[in-house]
Amino acid sequence: MPPVAPELISPRSPRVSAARRLAKRNFRGKERLFLAEGPQAVREAAGHRDTIVELFATVEAAERHADIIGEARAAGARVHLASEQVVAEISTTVTPQGLVGICRFVDTPFAQILAARPKLVAVLAHVRDPGNAGTVLRCADAAGAEAVVLTDASVDLYNPKAVRASVGSLFHLPVAVGVPVEEAVAGLKGVGVRILAADGAGTDDLDDELDKGTMGGPTAWVFGNEAWGLPEETRALADAVVRVPIHGKAESLNLATAAAVCLYASARAQRAAGGCRSVTAS
Repeated sequence: MPPVAPELISPRSPRVSAARRLAKRNFRGKERLFLAEGPQAVREAAGHRDTIVELFATVEAAERHADIIGEARAAGARVHLASEQVVAEISTTVTPQGLVGICRFVDTPFAQILAARPKLVAVLAHVRDPGNAGTVLRCADAAGAEAVVLTDASVDLYNPKAVRASVGSLFHLPVAVGVPVEEAVAGLKGVGVRILAADGAGTDDLDDELDKGTMGGPTAWVFGNEAWGLPEETRALADAVVRVPIHGKAESLNLATAAAVCLYASARAQRAAGGCRSVTAS
């Protein structure tokens, strides 16, 4: 059998140009489409209902990931075999992995998140770095959070670096975007969620909170900018401002690490006897 040839070979073709523009926020917002790169992200997108629209794949990647190609086609995506040059032109990574999907926006209205009465939520209040945002989303997913909220002061959820850093978690749990922090806090408090602001200068210690048994109920953690933390007006909205204790000589923890510690602390407390997700609950 002769080798399969790519159908898209020109980086200047209209279809390739349209895909490449999605690396820019204004085009993503206008089209309500974003890029998902690499096998993991594309597989997750294909498994998320009515999300993946198109898929660009090199011949080599299509052969190596035939199962993902099949899943994308089954999900209704138009699959294009493309030259390596074309895929590299669309990709935003230094070393493309041969698969780039175009996906519909997947964010969830904040009111819908509130209606589900979530037990554990991560609120990204002033997170500007897309890699941090995506990694915190991944941590929230791993800890069993039921929602993530990105406020209007945070980075674009669909920034390619944020999508990559989420490693597919973007497609696993509801994420609301563009919510003013005051609205996010008020809405969550209104459905019985306790608000904890994570801050290195917090007056309350995470270990003490766990020892006091105050973390078993519905909780939302508010995370801020890694460089300067949370502004005073945001800290004032919280029921408590909590610091992760530093027992060694490290100056501090980075945002994603601190978020993982806080979210897992809540997850453990909620699953303990008497917590809102007790192992004895039905």
